[in-house]
Amino acid sequence: MGRLDGKVAIITGGARGQGEAEVRLFAAEGAKVLFGDVLHDQGEAVAADVGSSVHYVPLDVTDPGAWEAAVAETVSRFGAPDVLVNNAGVLQFGVSLVDTTLDDYMRVVNINQVGPFLGMKYTVPAMIDAGKGGSIVNISSTNGLAGFGGTMAYTASKFAVRGMTKTAALELGRHGIRVNSIHPGGVDTAMTSLDALGGTMTEEAQQAAYAMIPLGRVAQPQEIARLALYLASDESSYSTGSEFVADGGMLAGAVNPDI
Repeated sequence: MGRLDGKVAIITGGARGQGEAEVRLFAAEGAKVLFGDVLHDQGEAVAADVGSSVHYVPLDVTDPGAWEAAVAETVSRFGAPDVLVNNAGVLQFGVSLVDTTLDDYMRVVNINQVGPFLGMKYTVPAMIDAGKGGSIVNISSTNGLAGFGGTMAYTASKFAVRGMTKTAALELGRHGIRVNSIHPGGVDTAMTSLDALGGTMTEEAQQAAYAMIPLGRVAQPQEIARLALYLASDESSYSTGSEFVADGGMLAGAVNPDI
């Protein structure tokens, strides 16, 4: 018996990385999953590999019409959604406040902040109409809990996700819909493996970047997917409006290598 048996989930950014891990895990635990992305070839490949319990749709999370179509397709194919995971996101780092252009700032905000807003706006009515409650999982970041130099747009967007999560939890609790945020502290994906110049970080550079956190390593996508699974499942039935941190101890402080 799967932990998501009988549930229908929508997952964004599901073509690779953390989102793909969520799609695969949710399906393995019994859910029917509609997932979207802008990486169409990769999304189709994931859907073909997982099988009939999942369906891929092109989904630009900044497009209200695309969201409307995705929710309608979910209801038509699998039934009303019980779970929404707002996973899609982009990262910009290594750029100072004064060097951040308005276009770059708005690109990050539109995907990371407006995307989850639209996801909730268009998915929640279907959840309410079904009358079964539901769970919304918004992927934020440790940058939604603390700042980090060179990430002005990213940090702003992830703090916003945290705030929207709390407000949505207050509004939707009476409908039995729970809303929580996950705050990873670095995950081994294509997005986080880029260096400040846009190239791919070497393994040595990645190790150095995480050496000063307590666990001393980057997270694997499956580790964040398991936390999303918990929040999507009935096991977390009394959790809403909360932050769930998976950061290897990053926010606890820096390890002193001499102690």
